[in-house]
Amino acid sequence: MSTETADYQEICAEVIRLLEHFAKPRFSIGEDTELVEDLGLESIQVMEIIQQIEDRFDISFPLNNLLEIRTVGDFVLQIQKEIKGA
Repeated sequence: MSTETADYQEICAEVIRLLEHFAKPRFSIGEDTELVEDLGLESIQVMEIIQQIEDRFDISFPLNNLLEIRTVGDFVLQIQKEIKGA
């Protein structure tokens, strides 16, 4: 998958794959999964995920955009925005 041509579903699948490492066993992650409420991510975990996303998609993720992200879908849309702006 080229980051320039990555569509929403491809990015979503990759984000879910990365998040599964942080989820409870057998917890099903989807677009509506809330990162803090459902996954209970702590700030250090969020920073680790951001680093992995930046490496995977070759982007620089602005930390001030984190305030706009609640769900996996929000996260994917923000990644798409950064890819297109890159």
